[in-house]
Amino acid sequence: MTILVTGANGQLGNEMRILASSSPDSFIFTDVSQQEGQQTTYLDITNLEAIRQLVRDSHVDAIVNCAAWTNVDGAEDPEKYGLVERLNALAPENLAIAMKEVGGLLIHISTDYVFGREPYNTPCKEDQCGTPTGVYGATKLLGEQKIQGVFENSAEGKGGGYVILRTAWLYSEFGKNFCKTMLNLTATKPQLKVVFDQCGTPTYALDLAKAILTILKDYRQECCGGTEASYAKTGIYHFSNEGVCSWYDFTQMIQRIALELGYYDSLSPKGEAACLILPCHSSEFPSPVTRPSYSVLDKTKVKQTFAIQIPYWTDSLRDCITNIINPK
Repeated sequence: MTILVTGANGQLGNEMRILASSSPDSFIFTDVSQQEGQQTTYLDITNLEAIRQLVRDSHVDAIVNCAAWTNVDGAEDPEKYGLVERLNALAPENLAIAMKEVGGLLIHISTDYVFGREPYNTPCKEDQCGTPTGVYGATKLLGEQKIQGVFENSAEGKGGGYVILRTAWLYSEFGKNFCKTMLNLTATKPQLKVVFDQCGTPTYALDLAKAILTILKDYRQECCGGTEASYAKTGIYHFSNEGVCSWYDFTQMIQRIALELGYYDSLSPKGEAACLILPCHSSEFPSPVTRPSYSVLDKTKVKQTFAIQIPYWTDSLRDCITNIINPK
């Protein structure tokens, strides 16, 4: 099976690269920029004809869309809205059209930010109405709807399907993310304030990548191989690590694990982080968009459908920090 990965130079794309090395499938990693030491095919996913040509020429069976505009505050800039909408809504529609035409599978990564306006206090389920609080969440929700519209249109093609994976608080050893930022700040600042009134679940990008590989394997067994049947497990699913915490709790755990693993040994005379981490309200950090105060995702559906076991968030955080300290 040939799998095309978009946004291959981001956090999730880089984790997909690692897992691809031991996969029986063939992978094509695409992005709009190059990454030193990595083979990357240029692909503008806002260009439908370019996607069609690559899918046709390389006989692509599935696309994993890791590309998106993810700067939540930056999305509120009126001058950026057109670009945000193209990346988060138009591009997923293009990918869906290209896959529907060849009867392939689109795995699309979405976000917990499709929720937030309502005062939830129980984990969000897949069929819950989207109530985004800003442009980022609204355009990601629109992207989901456009994908669904393509595959529900019988005139678009011959089969295949889609899996939309909503995730949250993604971090990894790659690129810029909350975990790496807090490792740096706790090593260099005497004091930090971190919000305690926004709760969710951190997600290690490697765990999400493993879940994607599981879904691709299931699709290969169910549909790939010349059939034109629609994928029976098409739909929206939630994936994050298990558990729940606030950003304050997340930061405290980052520092605690980093101390235990010796991350600060070369950064201070005693090998200790002197940073005092204090809880604060979101109101102390003004933002152009209101972030969800509770966006914990219910993972029951993905676990039952694909027989996936999801690690607890602190266990995965330890694995990630270990990989940051001792790169493979």
